[in-house]
Amino acid sequence: MKYPIGIQNFESLISDNYLYIDKTSHIFSIVSEGRYYFLSRPRRFGKSLLLSTIEAYFLGKKDLFKGLAINELEKEWKVYPVLHLDMNVDNYTSKEVLDNVLDDYLMRWEKLYGVETKAKSASLRLKSVIIAAYEKTGMPVVMLVDEYDKPLLQTFDNEKLQDEMRNALKAFYGMLKPLDGYVKFGFFTGVTKFSKVSVFSDLNNLDDITMWGDFATVCGITEDEIRTQLDGEIAAMATKAGISKEECYAKLKEFYDGYHFSPESEGVYNPFSLLTALKRSTFGSWFETGAPSFLVEIMKENDYQLENLENEEATANILGSMDSIKGTPIPLLFQSGYLTIKGYDKEFETYELGFPNKEVREGFTRFLLPYYSPINKGQEAFFVSNFVKEVRSGQPEAFMKRLESLFADGNYQIIGDEEKYFHNAIYIIFKMLGIYVDVEHTTSDGRIDLLMKTKDYIYIIEFKINESAEAALRQIEDKQYALPFAADIRRLYKIGINFSTKTRRIDGWKISRVMGT
Repeated sequence: MKYPIGIQNFESLISDNYLYIDKTSHIFSIVSEGRYYFLSRPRRFGKSLLLSTIEAYFLGKKDLFKGLAINELEKEWKVYPVLHLDMNVDNYTSKEVLDNVLDDYLMRWEKLYGVETKAKSASLRLKSVIIAAYEKTGMPVVMLVDEYDKPLLQTFDNEKLQDEMRNALKAFYGMLKPLDGYVKFGFFTGVTKFSKVSVFSDLNNLDDITMWGDFATVCGITEDEIRTQLDGEIAAMATKAGISKEECYAKLKEFYDGYHFSPESEGVYNPFSLLTALKRSTFGSWFETGAPSFLVEIMKENDYQLENLENEEATANILGSMDSIKGTPIPLLFQSGYLTIKGYDKEFETYELGFPNKEVREGFTRFLLPYYSPINKGQEAFFVSNFVKEVRSGQPEAFMKRLESLFADGNYQIIGDEEKYFHNAIYIIFKMLGIYVDVEHTTSDGRIDLLMKTKDYIYIIEFKINESAEAALRQIEDKQYALPFAADIRRLYKIGINFSTKTRRIDGWKISRVMGT
């Protein structure tokens, strides 16, 4: 089996006999039922391959589709002029970069269709190309735009430059609407959705299928597709790992499945991560966060509670737009794939969100760790490994001294509410430890703040802000948090911790061992 990791060109993929998960029935429905579409999906989810497949279809390359669903559905195989614009070709550090990218594509199209450039603006030049292509071929034009939003995402920290990018793209993309009679089909993809008051305000006839259940699996790989097309490869991977085939399926699901793009849709696997795992026969984390630093700044400026990542709520309007991103990080978290749909409340029309799978949970935690804790990037492995060893070996005094010294270092800045900072720092540190130790973290009244369990030990931890370690330990006693573990043979430790917002340090902790010898 040849896995198409990093291959985004459909013709190359088919010609070189790489694996192709057949999505062409979806494509046929899309091209048959509408004209202008928008689809948002996370990075490395197959958006570029989808557009390349659509391009091959509209170019009438029937031979490439032998054995695929669309070969039986399409009867005419007409050839259309295709304008395929990939905005992922450069880094948009200035408006000049965007101008050069558009100019490069326009010059190629002008040469192809014999346009003598007279207009100065990119939008008017696009108009001339579309009309010329229509007149030269006698067929309406297909416009495909991949990663339309990259110039906007890369300039979020420069509002003036982003406005320049937005205005230029708005005029360029908007040219399709008045040329509707010359256009057969238009499809835009991106990571995020800038709503109609922004980039697409002039092109307001786009059909957004991002959260449409019928097309929820147009990108990504479903469980059924894996079992019908990759069952032999799963069996081989299971043999190498020394586990059963069903155990291998379960582990792959835990790591890479869980993306839901509508409430009723089945989950889909991240295709890049799944295929990489199969190629290497390893249950690794191939997560590479594309989260820009401005996302963290937005989370901090809004005092976003990291615990909400486990159980967030949002309406469809919030999920579907990036225009309110300055007020909340939720749209970007969802559209970028860090959060996904976990449930839907029909009565209140709200979505329940959470991490899609173990790979994202662990990868995003690692990414956030240096931003939300005193652990600097590069110190992570040293701190975590030693902390985990002390937790596993029943040394609470040792790991508490380590935690105390970490906050005492003082080489970090608090943005926003100081109490939330401490809770966020503790959450992200122990979430990181949770990769190696069974950690449950809750903060609701009357419940344990932190519970850690290993093969031999149980730790019940309570945090207080500007009170005392004694008060924290007393709450564990008064609320009888240890009672559920009365019959457990493991040693149990109760730990009370107090954090001072004045000193921004842990200013006291106490340990009580209540079980075992």
